[in-house]
Amino acid sequence: MEKPSLKYHLLALAVVAVWGITFVSTKVLIGAGMQPAAIFVCRFILAYIGMWIYIIIARKPYQIWNGWKDEGVFLILGITGGSFYFLTENTALAYTQASNVAFLVCSAPLFTAIFTLIFSRFGKSRYARGLEKVRLGWPLVGGTLLALLGMALMVFDGKKVQLSAAGDLLAIGAALCWAVYSLFMGQLTREYGTITATRKVFFYGLVTILPFLGGCRDSFSADILSQTAVWSNLVFLGLIASLVCFLAWNLVIDKLGNVTSTNYVYLNPIFTLLSAMALLGERMTLLAAVGSVFILVGVIWAGKH
Repeated sequence: MEKPSLKYHLLALAVVAVWGITFVSTKVLIGAGMQPAAIFVCRFILAYIGMWIYIIIARKPYQIWNGWKDEGVFLILGITGGSFYFLTENTALAYTQASNVAFLVCSAPLFTAIFTLIFSRFGKSRYARGLEKVRLGWPLVGGTLLALLGMALMVFDGKKVQLSAAGDLLAIGAALCWAVYSLFMGQLTREYGTITATRKVFFYGLVTILPFLGGCRDSFSADILSQTAVWSNLVFLGLIASLVCFLAWNLVIDKLGNVTSTNYVYLNPIFTLLSAMALLGERMTLLAAVGSVFILVGVIWAGKH
């Protein structure tokens, strides 16, 4: 297999940098009075409309249907990479600090590696054949443990960390969702193409979030949506963090593999802290800096599995 180009690693880094900022951006929207489900709907509607505009202008081919089995998998991806992932992540932000959520969501690479080892060994479908080859050796184990240690240093740095059991569990649930998404998305991206695969995920994500919109009427009021901080963050989340970054990330999963690409999620806390420092005036302590280095080294080491 040809070694992936450096540009795909740089693309993964750029996407994770943007996603690190989204924790702060979403926290701002929740503080303005928007409900987690409403935030997801607004950002994914913007992304979905933007994708169709791109398809029409660029005259890209689009595939509507290719059998119930694949549509069922896309439904799972729409839930795990769309509605449930963002619902659990955004709801966690309502209970605890943005940095806490970012740290805990970074357990996704560990779950991804475990799921890949299990599914590639026991799965018989073409989805299993398309998974990255993973060996349970020291690079993967050592890199994961080092990155987790870095997360622990950052999470438990000082005595002002506001931990919430509900928020923590929801964040871990988001990590599990993302691990499942990473398990299957690469194969479908190779078969359907980045545009079609991403569009289908967005569609099923929007469909499966509908049951959770019952108490979100106030989130769509003119008083809230007219605020500059609200609509500007929604545009950022919808067009940049969702549309552009999901297209880029699905390409990264295809080129680097589902485990290697997901290891970049460990860098989320670093970018979250940097954006919090710039936008919220927070400072990075010595332990947080050491934790950042551990995370970076752990990602590189785990990627050598």
